Amino acid sequence: MNRPASSIKPAFSGAPGPKLSVRQIAVIGVMTAVTCVLAPFSIPIGPVPISLTNFAVYMSLYVLGMKEGTLSYLIYLLMGLAGVPVFSGFTNGPGKLFGPTGGYLVGFLPMAVLAGLVVDRFYGAKASRLPEGQLLSPEGSSSGGKNGMVAKAACMGGMVLGTAVCYILGTVWLAYQANLDWKAALFAGVVPFIPGDLAKIAVAALAGPKIRGRLVQAGLR
Repeated sequence: MNRPASSIKPAFSGAPGPKLSVRQIAVIGVMTAVTCVLAPFSIPIGPVPISLTNFAVYMSLYVLGMKEGTLSYLIYLLMGLAGVPVFSGFTNGPGKLFGPTGGYLVGFLPMAVLAGLVVDRFYGAKASRLPEGQLLSPEGSSSGGKNGMVAKAACMGGMVLGTAVCYILGTVWLAYQANLDWKAALFAGVVPFIPGDLAKIAVAALAGPKIRGRLVQAGLR
């Protein structure tokens, strides 16, 4: 019997498992590629450079949702570990992961999960299923007006929380690897990045729902 080419699911288990359609795999690949393009461009200001990696992750969460967005970042991380120069400054390899900034690279994983849970709550599949006769907004959610602002604010809060966890993991590893005290590690790896990261979060909260809405309306999500 021929299996449909529209979906792929694990063949190692007799129980029904989650499956990804070819379309989902393609979109995950696109967002992984976007991360690979944006992340290497960085501004060195010390042991931790300014990069667009976290912004790429934020946008992936709106486009893909928490699970697939986290998967997209994990694929990016594995590509860098395998030798593809996709880390900041076009670097790669295990040395980057186990170096001073490795804690931030790992920290993006819980960041994606925490922020993605909030994004899914307001812009995920369940949020996009509307009662009969109700129209989907251009932002991919039934929430409009004041409720739409609440959704944006909540997602910004989720991204801030996820970023804070990433900061903690990155700072702990930076202090250990670079032999810095906590204050020095914070001023090297956190304080200079707060304004820029808040700006990235604001842009993602404004642009992400619109992109998500267009994808939903086009039947791509």
